[in-house]
Amino acid sequence: MTHRIRTRFALPFIAIAALTACETAPDAPALPQSQEAFWQALSSHCANAYAGGLVSSDERDADWAGKRMVAHWAECSDTRVAVAFHVEDAEAPGGWNRSRTWLITRTADGLRLKHDHRHYDGSEDAVTQYGGDTLSVGTPRVQDFPVDAYSIAMFEREGLDLSLTNVWRVEVDPADETGARFTYQLTRRNDPTRLFRVSFDAGTPVEAPPPAWGW
Repeated sequence: MTHRIRTRFALPFIAIAALTACETAPDAPALPQSQEAFWQALSSHCANAYAGGLVSSDERDADWAGKRMVAHWAECSDTRVAVAFHVEDAEAPGGWNRSRTWLITRTADGLRLKHDHRHYDGSEDAVTQYGGDTLSVGTPRVQDFPVDAYSIAMFEREGLDLSLTNVWRVEVDPADETGARFTYQLTRRNDPTRLFRVSFDAGTPVEAPPPAWGW
């Protein structure tokens, strides 16, 4: 999440085995045990959508407060999960900003998070495909993604110097766990006061929204 793009912009849980073939997929890169457990928890939500909202209180995010939000597992494969992030926005077409999709990918070196940002016509935003790779094995429920070199270069090019030390976090509980949550978080290594955090009730599916822009 960067502030450059903040003004743009289900199915019930069914048998996990039918949706997460990645459990035994031979072509999926092997992961450390904690990351494999995280991947299975993430994949258990495939095809579902969940309601949520802003749970942090940083005054820099005041315009996000009180807005309805939906996280939709729009696409799942053996190696990638795409979670569309829909945000209520009176100024956006149809009253919703559908410009953001979080992409989490299995790689030979761990997990990768990227942010796919599109305009209403489906074209890519100037600030897109930024994110990072895991540098530690994390835990079965929490993975951190420090900003990568590609993203730093793009942020510098676009004058987004505050984002040069971003660290994104994804937290997820398995879909069949009581009180399951899904949470996305942004912090910055050079600013201990920075916290952007949105969380979703991942135990109660809601109706899937229209596709994210460009999807």
